[in-house]
Amino acid sequence: MTRRRGRQLRQLPAIVGARPRVLFVGINPSLRSAEVGHHFAGPGNPFWRLLHAARLIPTAFTYADDGRLPEHGLALTNIVPRATRAAAELTRAEFAAGRVQLARRIRRARPEVVAFVGVTVYRAFFGAAASGGPGPKRERIGRARVFVLPNPSGLNASYPGFGDKLIWFRRLRRWV
Repeated sequence: MTRRRGRQLRQLPAIVGARPRVLFVGINPSLRSAEVGHHFAGPGNPFWRLLHAARLIPTAFTYADDGRLPEHGLALTNIVPRATRAAAELTRAEFAAGRVQLARRIRRARPEVVAFVGVTVYRAFFGAAASGGPGPKRERIGRARVFVLPNPSGLNASYPGFGDKLIWFRRLRRWV
C-alpha cells in the first residue's frame, strides 16, 4: 500500500473466477479506485453502465459490485497495479513487469476472450506491432481471442460520448 494525503491506497486485486468468458484488462487503477478498493470507481467513468447497457451483465452494477463479475462469466484486472492520477505517470519498467504478470494470469484463468479496455493497454501488452483501434484483433494470448474496447474514461477524445463507447461494448457482446 502507498499513501495519498494521509490515506492508505489499496492495491486492487484481480477479480477472476474459473474460466471466464471475458477477462477485461485495464491500464491501472485510478486514485479513487485505490481509495475505495474497487475497480472503475471514478465518478465520471461509465464502465459499469456500459457493461449493463451492452447486456454483458443482466442488472445495473456500480463499482461496489465489481466482485460479482465472476457470477456472470466475467473477470477484471489491470496490466499495472499501481494507482495513479494518469497513466502517463507509469514507467516502462512497470509495464514490462505488468506484461509478465498479466500473461501468467491469463494462462491460469484461461479466458475465452481478453478484452483490453483501451488501445493504450492493448499496445502496452503487444508492443509496437499492435495496430488499429477498437474491435477484434488477430492476436491471441494462448487460446484466448483478443478484443479492444475504447477506454471508457470521459477524457477519451476519440470516443467522447457514452453512445460512441457503447457501440464497441455491444460488438464485444455479439463477438463473444
